[in-house]
Amino acid sequence: MQTKPSRTLFFIPPVRKAAGGVAVLCRMAAILRDAGRDVALVLRERSGWRPDAAGVPELDFDRVELSPADIWVVPEGWVNALAPGLKASARCLVYVQNWAYLFSGLPPGVDWRSLAVSFLAVSRPVAWFIQQSLGTEAPILRPGIDLAVFKAPPAKPDQLAVAYMPRKNKALAEEIRAVIRARGRFSPQWIEISGLDQAGVAEALGKSHAFLATGFPEGCPLPPLEAMASGAIPAGFAGHGGWDYMRQAAPGRYAPECPMDAVAWEGNGFFVPDNDVMGAALALENVLGLWERDGEALARVRRACAETALAYGLLPQRKAVLDFWERLG
Repeated sequence: MQTKPSRTLFFIPPVRKAAGGVAVLCRMAAILRDAGRDVALVLRERSGWRPDAAGVPELDFDRVELSPADIWVVPEGWVNALAPGLKASARCLVYVQNWAYLFSGLPPGVDWRSLAVSFLAVSRPVAWFIQQSLGTEAPILRPGIDLAVFKAPPAKPDQLAVAYMPRKNKALAEEIRAVIRARGRFSPQWIEISGLDQAGVAEALGKSHAFLATGFPEGCPLPPLEAMASGAIPAGFAGHGGWDYMRQAAPGRYAPECPMDAVAWEGNGFFVPDNDVMGAALALENVLGLWERDGEALARVRRACAETALAYGLLPQRKAVLDFWERLG
């Protein structure tokens, strides 16, 4: 009896605005499609936002039919979307892109251990969270950033500038800005990254000397990586997931509970516990001070940022995705 070849179907949740998690799913699908695999996006709603996925076929969630040979990929937080895969005895993969939502979508009385699913993690901290809470080892599939878009300009403007994303804990971002103003040591230009397409974000980061990271919780935050690639040194919160690649540029600073892999780069920013407003303000001042002094310490951190970004480019992501699916068969 001939075995039906496997398909990979990615459930795409409905989002109204650009969402990094959806973009990562669509990019993974495009990678597999380019490699000749049978892939489709399964849309909960046709009207939802999604990036161009390079011709990957789209199916409606209400009409999708799965088989035991299929691979059904669902992001964490959408437990009910697992139903078609579980019903068909398909191979169900839960891709955990943010540790904070691992348990949020579970119906009352349902335990992850009772479901026939396997887990993927977007970063080492997320894999650690899954292992600590469920006792399950999760392979890691990291996202990637487009280094042809995000790249450091030959020179930065003379006036110090700080980029930040108001949608990431806006009240805390404003409070950090207020502390900087009150202390009076620096008066940087503040560049809001809001409502911009990818090219606009890259332009804003290219003009910035620092990136104020105010996002938490996070699974593997891409904006600080994009900032690093653009020559803007990050300061602020890691959101837990950022510790996949964030390393302290100053010895003796805060370290997280989760283990961190050995990496090839040195310190690439100044990071503090999530929600620590004063700590974030002081960390940001450390970055601006580096630029003000313009010495070897600045050069070292900028080199570390560039090395970090290179490790999270699209080519490493593509290789990781293809290697993992090759192991799946």
